[in-house]
Amino acid sequence: MTFWMNPACSHGDQAREIQKNHHDHNHMSHNIDPSLMVFFTLKDLKVGNIMQIYFPKRDPSTSPKLWSKQKAESLPFSSNQLSYLLKFFSFSQDSPQAMAMKNTLRECESKPIKGEVKLCATSFESMLEFTQNVLGSKYEIQGYATLHKTKSSVTLQNYTIVEILKEILAPKMVACHTVPYPYAVFYCHGQESDNRVYRASLVGENGDKVEAMAVCHMDTSQWAPSHVSFQVLEVTPGTSSVCHFFPADNYIWVPKLKSQGSSRM
Repeated sequence: MTFWMNPACSHGDQAREIQKNHHDHNHMSHNIDPSLMVFFTLKDLKVGNIMQIYFPKRDPSTSPKLWSKQKAESLPFSSNQLSYLLKFFSFSQDSPQAMAMKNTLRECESKPIKGEVKLCATSFESMLEFTQNVLGSKYEIQGYATLHKTKSSVTLQNYTIVEILKEILAPKMVACHTVPYPYAVFYCHGQESDNRVYRASLVGENGDKVEAMAVCHMDTSQWAPSHVSFQVLEVTPGTSSVCHFFPADNYIWVPKLKSQGSSRM
C-alpha cells in the first residue's frame, strides 16, 4: 500500500500556521524549498503578472482513496491506537508510512489555535458535515478546488495570470487539506477573519492551463513572526496580506454569496 507523503512540510502544520498567525519571484530566495512557492500578496494577483508557482502532481490511481463514513468510522483514528493501525495496514513500526501516520494523528489531535475550529475528516460526508456546522446551517455551501486543464508532470514553473475568474469575500470559510494517511483524510479548519477567495486562470511557460484557487488572508497581525510565508514573501506580520494557492486535491468551502466579476488581459 502506498500513500502520499510530503517530505517538505505537512499540510496540517501549514494549515494551522496560516490561520494562526509565487508572488513576484524577484523577492524569492533560490534556497527556499520549491513546495513553498505558493505564497504571494494581494497586489501580485493581477492580470498579466508572472509568478513562479508549485503545483504538486499526483497520480489518482496511486493516491489514497476516499472511504465511506461507515467504513472510516469502523476503524479507530487515534494515536493511542497507532500500533493496531500499523498492523491493520501492514506497516512496520519504523517505516516511513508509520512515521507519516504518527505525525498526521498528532496534528489531528493537537489543540486548535485561538478562534479556530478544526477537524480531520476521514470521509467526504464528515467533511461536509463539519463545513456545514462551521459556516452555519442557514447557508448553502459552495466548494472550490484547483483544476488542471492540461496534463503535465511539471510541478514548478512560471505562470501568467490571464484572468481573475471569481472573487469571493469570505469572512467565514473552511479550508480542507490532504494529509498523509493510508486512505484519504482531510485536515479541515476554519476561522472567522478577513479572507478573500479567488479563482484565477493561469497559463504556464510550458503551456499548462490551470484554474487555480487561492485564499488571501488580509489581517496577519496576529500571525507568528516565524511563519514560513513571511520568510518567502520577505514581509512582517500585519504589514501585508498573505495569499496562497491550493493544490488540486484540497478544498475551499464558503457560503454561497455574491461574487464579483472577472477581469481579462
